[in-house]
Amino acid sequence: MIRLNNDTPNDVLQEVKIGDMVTDTFSKTGLVENIEISDDGLYRIYEFNLVTGRTITVKK
Repeated sequence: MIRLNNDTPNDVLQEVKIGDMVTDTFSKTGLVENIEISDDGLYRIYEFNLVTGRTITVKK
């Protein structure tokens, strides 16, 4: 299981793929269904959509 939060290194965030088991260490745990990466100029935003319908968002 991969822990996703703002302290997760960039190389780990880049290696997460669909089907991986992830958690935010609080209430969101599940398999990754979709990954969206965007850049707002200040932060790179990773959105990991889980099969449970929840989304884990990490800004780096």
